[in-house]
Amino acid sequence: QVQLVESGGGLVQAGGSLRLSCAASGRTFSTYAMGWFRQAPGKEREFVAAIGWRGSTYYADSVKGRFTISRDNAKNTVYLQMNSLKPEDTAVYYCATRIYYYSEFGDRYDYWGQGTQVTVSS
Repeated sequence: QVQLVESGGGLVQAGGSLRLSCAASGRTFSTYAMGWFRQAPGKEREFVAAIGWRGSTYYADSVKGRFTISRDNAKNTVYLQMNSLKPEDTAVYYCATRIYYYSEFGDRYDYWGQGTQVTVSS
């Protein structure tokens, strides 16, 4: 069983920045792929970014160049640095994990966090 706990959400003005964190339990974090997803009110969950167990990364086109995903295996934590935030980035952000290789498809992830709210005001 893996537990994921997100933090770092909040209210920020358009153009601002936030850094989300996702702390994972378990002794084999280094073999996990980690993904960030988001869900806005009335919309389906969508892929944001992912990082594989060897550090390769992948981003949704909507956040490419603005968001950066990274991981610290010593701290069992994955981060999502979000810059140049836009009102359309407003959503609940979730981290998820699966073994080894990342995916942009949420149904391929095995464990999910509870989510953290990000609100970007215009």
